[in-house]
Amino acid sequence: MPSIRVLDSTIYYEDHGAGGTPVVFLHGNPSSSHTWRKVLPRIPGRRLLAPDLIGMGRSGKPEIAYTFDDHSRYLDAWFDALGLDEVILVGHDWGGALAFDWAARHPGRVRGVAFFEAIVRGMSWSQLGEAPRKRGELIRSEQGEELVLGGNFLVDTAYTGGVLTPVSEEEKAAYLAPYPTPESRRPLLRWARSIPLDGEPADVAARVDAYGEWLAGSETVPKLLLTFEASPTLMITPELAEWCGANIAALETVHVGAAGHHATEDRPAEIASEVGKWIEGL
Repeated sequence: MPSIRVLDSTIYYEDHGAGGTPVVFLHGNPSSSHTWRKVLPRIPGRRLLAPDLIGMGRSGKPEIAYTFDDHSRYLDAWFDALGLDEVILVGHDWGGALAFDWAARHPGRVRGVAFFEAIVRGMSWSQLGEAPRKRGELIRSEQGEELVLGGNFLVDTAYTGGVLTPVSEEEKAAYLAPYPTPESRRPLLRWARSIPLDGEPADVAARVDAYGEWLAGSETVPKLLLTFEASPTLMITPELAEWCGANIAALETVHVGAAGHHATEDRPAEIASEVGKWIEGL
């Protein structure tokens, strides 16, 4: 699959199929386009694109801070380099946030947004359950930095505890391969520390607020929310799904079944089916 030059680095991306409005799949943390490997082959008749975010997967690893804005800039350059002027977006985790952000800043170029387990609004520490709160506090501590940079803590926990069925060692190796050194794991740490809680980090909170206004006001852009059950790692709870229904314009919500946060590992066929049906109905 190809890589393309963007800004001072390169973006690797999967490119499958042809026909119709292109569909762009954006992954989250600590993931890569590898997360879509069981989804893309199940959606026929479309051009399906899945980039690795800058510093992640097989994309380049420039010496940058890996802020939300950095990821946004490189992603903008990738869209422009490929001439993607009319797209459907599918986002998971931070990929959902980047999809919302891109759509809000390029409203004339997006035809629909599907998302699951994504950051739809800022939250407070008090809204987190005990386990997520302790994990968040750990990640933002000095000990958390040592855990993330000194080993495979984020990938190991994502694909054991963040799924209902732990992935095989072979499949996990593909997620681990891009991050062999402490320096290579810095993008993962930055993402893990960027979840906006009580307005911090302020730069991310501002971006979430901005795309929140777009989500609420974009009545002409269809949106699809996939929800799951049966895992304490889920980000979009029934309460948050209800909030989405009341605050996101033109939203359809489909409950998919049991899965962990990294739902493409637990429910790839069902995710592909629901996204595929929704795309055909646009």
